[in-house]
Amino acid sequence: MSEPLHAHSALRLRLLLSALFVPLFVAGTVFFGVWAADTGSGDSPGRGMLVVIAVVCGALALLAAADLLVVIRRLRSERGTGPR
Repeated sequence: MSEPLHAHSALRLRLLLSALFVPLFVAGTVFFGVWAADTGSGDSPGRGMLVVIAVVCGALALLAAADLLVVIRRLRSERGTGPR
């Protein structure tokens, strides 16, 4: 058995990706939300689809922000500067 007892992910890469995608998904949420608000009844894509995309972007922004907090906490605990 060659697997480690406690597997570690690439925390620096996760930090970089989360820091990149949080503002990207927030911007997508705002963009699609404003677009949905300005959409008329006969426009394509429809308001419902734009709202769904905005909600998905918002959920992904929350997920990326939660991962960012977890990664920061793990990095601090590895350095011994934060709560364990």
